[in-house]
Amino acid sequence: MAPAELALQSAAQHFVSFLFLPTEKLTEIKNKKNSPQVYPTYDCACPFVDAYEGVTHALRTSEYKDREEQTKWALRLQQSVWNTDEKRRRLPDFDIWDYSRLAFAGTVMSKRKLTELVLSHKVSGWDDPRFPTVRGVLRRGLTVAALREFILSQGASKNVTLQEFDKLWALNRAIIDPTAPRHTAVRSKGKICVALDGAPAVGSPDSVVDVPKHKKNLALGSKKSYRTPQIWLDASDAASIAPGEEVTLMDWGNAFVDEVDLAKGTGKGRLHLEGSVKATRLKLTWLPAAPEDPSVPPLTPVTLVDHGDLLTKRKLEEGEKLEDFANPCSRWEEGGVADAGVSSLEQNDVIQLERLGFYRVDSAFGSRGERSPAVLIRIPDGKKGPPPPPEAVEAAKKAVSTA
Repeated sequence: MAPAELALQSAAQHFVSFLFLPTEKLTEIKNKKNSPQVYPTYDCACPFVDAYEGVTHALRTSEYKDREEQTKWALRLQQSVWNTDEKRRRLPDFDIWDYSRLAFAGTVMSKRKLTELVLSHKVSGWDDPRFPTVRGVLRRGLTVAALREFILSQGASKNVTLQEFDKLWALNRAIIDPTAPRHTAVRSKGKICVALDGAPAVGSPDSVVDVPKHKKNLALGSKKSYRTPQIWLDASDAASIAPGEEVTLMDWGNAFVDEVDLAKGTGKGRLHLEGSVKATRLKLTWLPAAPEDPSVPPLTPVTLVDHGDLLTKRKLEEGEKLEDFANPCSRWEEGGVADAGVSSLEQNDVIQLERLGFYRVDSAFGSRGERSPAVLIRIPDGKKGPPPPPEAVEAAKKAVSTA
């Protein structure tokens, strides 16, 4: 046997011996002064561990392809020592299957870069909804079923591709849509209180009706809808109404909106229930405005949280620094109010706020103090999401300039 081979076999012998030293002996070596601190490297340890644990097919991403021969070579050396003792279970050979690493646009997959974001407190932790970690996407509202279906659809491809998140979230929407109860929310900033002529008096029999939580899944049950002489409209909806335009108030009927004053936050309208829903341009969500009437349950304060990409570009190229392309406005939130039914939701419940999107309950109402807002994280649906509000963008720019 050549000297080089003898040296390698000796190294393999020492490696195998080291693996099975008693704990007290390892402690003795570690604590001994001037003792060399030698531990097996990844390339040395993995072949042995895989073979010893009975792995038949080791799955490796394609960047390890050029180390495949090295893995087999290290295993042969270990087998030449280990398998000579008949009392030991033999180290078998195993197959190596390589596939391309999954990469997504607008984010980073490197654990080193993700760790950098966590340690610098640029994100809330490893479960931050912007992170491409399992904990992160689950907190953002991804279901395990959608994740499994997406991974199986990719297969063990060896082609290196940059995936979009859209397909993953579209699969998720198909799973949650049939079972997500429908609720209503209005954002607090600039919301408009519209006085409606012809509306039933508060507390009258006609002022409370049962409506299904999901019109296509009646098994989810019903909820109370309170129809009051004054209602809240979202500011963006109110701004889109032409003077005197007939609109549809969802789960109620048609109404003419004669006047809207965005500066004062008020409006006037009149019900027109005999009007055709098909003839109206706008179908609007609304909430009852009767804050002091005990017959109408109080609205639920909510914090609506949304997220964007971690990066301002699709992919970091070799040599580019994360801090140069980190999205300064990748998270924003807006206050609002929702129907009374939202107050009974629990953490991890998934709902749809009509005309706003799907949301996962991150913190239940009152869970962080008396009447603390329910924190709802918007779940992407595979389509282009809403942009951050201008005030969130400005705040992000100021934060960057003062950093």
